[in-house]
Amino acid sequence: MILKNLLVASLAATLLSSASAQEKPFHTWAKTPPMGWNSWDCFGPTVTEAEVKANADYMAKHLKSYGWEYVVVDIRWYVSNDKAHGYNETDPQFNLDTYGRLVPASNRFPSAADGRGFKPLADYIHRKGLKFGIHIMRGIPVAAVKRKLPVKGSRVTAADIYSERDQCRWLRDMFTIEADREGAQEYYNSILELYASWGVDFIKVDDLSSPYHTAEVEMLRKAIDRTGRRILLSTSPGETPLASAAHVQDHANMWRTVGDFWDSWQQLKEHFTVFERWNPYRKTGAWPDGDMLPLGHIGIRAERGANRMSAFTRDEQYTLMTLWSVFRSPLMFGGHLPDNDSFTLSLMTNKAVLDLLNNSTNNRPLFHKNDLTAWTADKSGSKEKWLAVFNAQDQEMAVEGKAIWKSPVLTRANQTSEVNVPIANARKLYLVVTDANDNIEWDHADWINPIIYNEKDSLPMSGLKWKKATAGWGNPGVNLSCSGAPLIVGDQIHANGIGTHSNSVIEFELPEGYTHFKAMVGLDKAGVVQNVGATVQFMVFTEEPAGPMPATATAIPVQLSALGVNGRCRIIDCWSGEDLGIFSGEFSPVINRHGAGLFRISPAE
Repeated sequence: MILKNLLVASLAATLLSSASAQEKPFHTWAKTPPMGWNSWDCFGPTVTEAEVKANADYMAKHLKSYGWEYVVVDIRWYVSNDKAHGYNETDPQFNLDTYGRLVPASNRFPSAADGRGFKPLADYIHRKGLKFGIHIMRGIPVAAVKRKLPVKGSRVTAADIYSERDQCRWLRDMFTIEADREGAQEYYNSILELYASWGVDFIKVDDLSSPYHTAEVEMLRKAIDRTGRRILLSTSPGETPLASAAHVQDHANMWRTVGDFWDSWQQLKEHFTVFERWNPYRKTGAWPDGDMLPLGHIGIRAERGANRMSAFTRDEQYTLMTLWSVFRSPLMFGGHLPDNDSFTLSLMTNKAVLDLLNNSTNNRPLFHKNDLTAWTADKSGSKEKWLAVFNAQDQEMAVEGKAIWKSPVLTRANQTSEVNVPIANARKLYLVVTDANDNIEWDHADWINPIIYNEKDSLPMSGLKWKKATAGWGNPGVNLSCSGAPLIVGDQIHANGIGTHSNSVIEFELPEGYTHFKAMVGLDKAGVVQNVGATVQFMVFTEEPAGPMPATATAIPVQLSALGVNGRCRIIDCWSGEDLGIFSGEFSPVINRHGAGLFRISPAE
């Protein structure tokens, strides 16, 4: 019986794979991974027409010849009074037409005035030989439902097709569209008709993938195809469920494999396992998407972090571009292009690396052991191979056996814990938050009312300057969360505390005479409300929590036969262009910690 069940499951998987592998017309619209710019990482929900044009101008001048072509306006282009570092959900001014369709805010996009929508901006971008894209949220605007605006092409209003079921947790602009109701498909048809008339070439649809909304994905695909215009469909955020891989591959051109990705090494490191998980589901025209590249000048008015150049080191930036290229993820650049420095531009214009992205086949991981990783790929129509090697080794941030206290693992279901531990004679105190090894990035964590005390008095830790502090994303905040918002645990706002983001270590030098440390620890609401909730563990140490530091650089031996290379071969460093010479048997490049190498391997003959 077990064997019979296994055979049935195997046959079902084979049939599903065969069905999903059938190429549909829209799969021909993105024969290589899409490459472009998106406004989110630098301008959040407040980008303006002038800023979009400035990035389009730069792309046309410096990047178009390398294959970069999409210019995408991200979230809430239809709100006149949105704000940086979050969303205005207090009194947002939405712009809608008579059919309940969102239209650009003309104070931010002046050319959209008098009902012109995004057509003038799209025309400007098209004249430069580029393509234009927009972000939308899944569903129908709450404002359209409340006003009972008619649905174009139907006999119903917005109030007849909506449901509050599965409303987005982190932005309440939209309601779900119930697919089985009259007017549901017609509403999606109507907005895609509008976008096609504007000249849109790409739509990123948010709150669609995690959780996965099968019916609305299908309605969007049908509406796009009905327009007769080539409009790429990108679904967001992630991780898209693996169980829906065949479906999304059959309906979309791109789908997210992670949540929002920022300039955090831990988030970057997570992609090694994520990309290995998603590698079987890539096909021409349907690309698993590792999310935007948080490189260059980001955070100008973004949701996360201060105005900054990317926090990634140069080695980490090489890792990012190498990994995305060998996996063949779409490349959507997040920084303000006109502010690129020469190094950032060099990452985007390396022809040898882009050749891998666009012309490779049989991309696959070779090994992943002790944070040393290798991928390989074949070059289409050639005996050449690519080899990508990565050194992701890290110092263990916190050796649990050294902790004097640790919380249970905190989740949405169990969001807080209390700590009260003796620290007599300790000279240092380390407050540590880990991601509890789940690699989920929405780990906003708070130390609420942390104090050191003795029998006579107490001292708030928020008033004691720390010696140094790290966080997985952003910087720890005093009496604020790591995103600069109030500290909110549960639904209660706390005036006193330290907000951070895993993985985090905050080191204090202690004044003499205090015998105990006390605090409440908890998940910050900013992480809890995301589609994928946070999971963290808090720890307290009175000695250095970290383990030994790995070597600065490590040789990574690769057996060339594992790539299908037998005999002598010539190896070229793709990033530097250097001819490294003739090799056989084994190749052992020395790679910096957090760095990467990318090599083209050709038969020596």
